[in-house]
Amino acid sequence: MNNEQDVLATGERRRTFLEIALRLFAKHGYHSTKISDIVAEAGVAQGTFYWHFKSKEAIALEIVADGRARLLEVIAQGYRREPGTVADMVQASEALLVRLFRFAADHRYFMELLLQGGASTEPIRKALSETRAALEHAFHQNIQRAVELGMLPSAIDTEMRAALLTGLIEGVISRWLPGVGLSNNGMVSKTAEQLAHETVQFEFFGLLGS
Repeated sequence: MNNEQDVLATGERRRTFLEIALRLFAKHGYHSTKISDIVAEAGVAQGTFYWHFKSKEAIALEIVADGRARLLEVIAQGYRREPGTVADMVQASEALLVRLFRFAADHRYFMELLLQGGASTEPIRKALSETRAALEHAFHQNIQRAVELGMLPSAIDTEMRAALLTGLIEGVISRWLPGVGLSNNGMVSKTAEQLAHETVQFEFFGLLGS
């Protein structure tokens, strides 16, 4: 095997560890998951794990950092760049939430880890908390940009709006995630597109939804 193949194999092995660890952390909890569980599923010796990661905490922190970067990239695609009407805002917000809900469905274990938290070490709790704060900050930037473009009144409390919007989205995802891919009645049977539409209707028009 040449050097290029070695690098590719190393990268694949590292990704495998990250995927397995994330799923086990989300399903069984951080403290209940042992390194021996991760390597057993990966089918390698425990020493191979330590060649890639110095500890269980280290792999958990990398999982959170990677998930945060991917999540913020999705939100950044929806940032306002030019003025528009209320209808434009509704359409853009719905498109953003479709991408966000699709991300949640495709990365459900990360979202479960992020939203449910659970027992872990202080550095991991801090990283998860910072990720949720970064999510709220990203929405705040988007709302602030809409104010700067004259699409929203300058008198609104942008920080409060961002906090409310973040809480709404987190709540919707938390209720939706357990049923992703199932055909049960209610929220769990909705598509990302349906969920985005209803969420945006509530975001802009409240309980009447019109």
